[in-house]
Amino acid sequence: MDDKQIKILVTDDEVDFKELLSFWLKSRGYEVITASNGREALERIRSQAPDIVFLDLNMPEMDGLEVLKELRSFNKELPVLIISAFVDDKRAKLARDYGISGVFYKGKDFQEGLLLLESALRTHKKLKKPQE
Repeated sequence: MDDKQIKILVTDDEVDFKELLSFWLKSRGYEVITASNGREALERIRSQAPDIVFLDLNMPEMDGLEVLKELRSFNKELPVLIISAFVDDKRAKLARDYGISGVFYKGKDFQEGLLLLESALRTHKKLKKPQE
């Protein structure tokens, strides 16, 4: 396998959370691109081919579940980690039907998100985490 940098798409309409998660992932050696809404996320997926996606469920216009449905119509393999503020979000359960790699809850430590990310990359993409 090559040592290319892993590209992560972070999609969230909450600017502060999106910027914080992006900064944290960049500090761990990942390349990060961002989107503020579902339509922008789909455009980034098509044009920039991320290796994995963090996708917020609760966004205006096009929520994460709608994005996931459309994404799976043209890409069934791309690993997706759902971001949710609510542990009991019924849409997170529905998202599992579309082959997500896990759910990251906004109240949790980013380290937990990193564990989900690394597990998804190993399972779905056979990618290595960046070298320290």
